[in-house]
Amino acid sequence: MNTHALNWFEVPVTDFDRAKKFYETLFDYQMPESTMGPARMGFFLYDFMNGGRGGAIVHNPDFYTPSANGTLVYLNCEPDLQVILDRVTTAGGKELQGKTLISPELGYWAIILDCEGNRVALHSMK
Repeated sequence: MNTHALNWFEVPVTDFDRAKKFYETLFDYQMPESTMGPARMGFFLYDFMNGGRGGAIVHNPDFYTPSANGTLVYLNCEPDLQVILDRVTTAGGKELQGKTLISPELGYWAIILDCEGNRVALHSMK
């Protein structure tokens, strides 16, 4: 059995600069960016050297279309997702579901709509 169910994720965007600013505002860090073939990518920060899993926002209109009805990605918002959730509206997104207890063992989640129209989950244990 694999240790991780997730290896990588990509969040589609139509306006890369707007989406990058949105996520940089939420997480209060600068997203490194790169172009790989036709895809412009902005990377969420994670600990690659110690086996961390990561992902990116990606602009590649021939391959991706943002959606509020597709796959739901849970972004790590430790130590408390409320800090991130409080930035959503200011950053240009919309809160769809406030911070909600899943269970004491699984922590909390919230659902947002990002500035590109993607439904995204936020998660933390506290």
